[in-house]
Amino acid sequence: MGLLGTTTEQSYYGQSQSFTATASQTRFVLTTSFFPTLPTFETQFDVFADGVQVSSSLYSYSSPNLDFSSGRAVGEVILVKENESAESYGNYQRVTIDDIITNFMVAYVGSEKIINRVRRADVAFHAQRALQEFSYDTLESKKSFEIEIPPTLIMPLPQDYVNYIKLSFVESDTGIKRTLYPSRSVSNPRAILQDSDYNFLFDGTTGDLLESNDSESWSRFKNNSQADSSVTSENTLDERSKLLVGGRYGLTPESAQINGSYYIDQLRGNIHFSSVISGKTVILDYISDGLATDGEMVVHKFIEEAMYKYLAHAILATKANIPEYIVNRFKKEKFAATRTAKLRLSNLKSEEIAQVMRNKSKVIKH
Repeated sequence: MGLLGTTTEQSYYGQSQSFTATASQTRFVLTTSFFPTLPTFETQFDVFADGVQVSSSLYSYSSPNLDFSSGRAVGEVILVKENESAESYGNYQRVTIDDIITNFMVAYVGSEKIINRVRRADVAFHAQRALQEFSYDTLESKKSFEIEIPPTLIMPLPQDYVNYIKLSFVESDTGIKRTLYPSRSVSNPRAILQDSDYNFLFDGTTGDLLESNDSESWSRFKNNSQADSSVTSENTLDERSKLLVGGRYGLTPESAQINGSYYIDQLRGNIHFSSVISGKTVILDYISDGLATDGEMVVHKFIEEAMYKYLAHAILATKANIPEYIVNRFKKEKFAATRTAKLRLSNLKSEEIAQVMRNKSKVIKH
């Protein structure tokens, strides 16, 4: 059977289903013949009756049944169409982790195969570990997070955040992204409260040290518009001494620009910005591990073979009485398959390389 199964081109491109209501009909059943994947929640689609959108308060949805609170008129055309946020295209290039595990059990596990017996739960564990490792430096797992910075100058880290790639703010008039640079001389340590004699204060119930919400270091950083004074006017001696940085010679990148800077508090899970960022739209580009939701647990087909080799090596390396030469063989095959996957995913095109080379030899005309 083909990999597309019963999915038609109409269901892929249209992602909608229409019904002609019978007398007092209240239930309409969605099918995979019209949706590649059936909607899960009401917010993923819109409902129209004779071309007029129906309020979501007039119906309820429990996959695959759409139920109206009252019967529809005879001959009324009901259209259910997925909205833009739920539309899903290009899924053919990906393979789910569940399919990876199933295929591995078929191809590698059994009598007269390289692995005679292994639990599916063990394969699932190693498959998730493989997805994590590949997400860090092989797969294109970049995500983006955009918010408007509040007066507190704090952005919470995303729920599935692992590490950041870049932070930038968007210019209000042009939409161009301007890069923000991390401040290497700022931190937000635990601010321990003290009495007038400098003794530590403790909670009377738990005995824990009392702490302030903001440290003195962070308070001074957010109140200091560092970017404004570092590159404007003439950088007078008073300005430089106030910033505690050197002159123009040896000036650090985060203090040599007007975009602003930030500091990531890994312990509390917050990003702190300098005062010039207040009210601006900031974009955080970051990487995750691909395990946050079921929908993310997919891999590109270019890396499918590398997943199988990773699983085979991981399982053989943890089993007892496996000859070392077999373990080493699959270790080499894993590295070779990963290298091939990286080359494929790099997506180098000869035309694009040629264009870059031509760009290097342009003649500048006056």
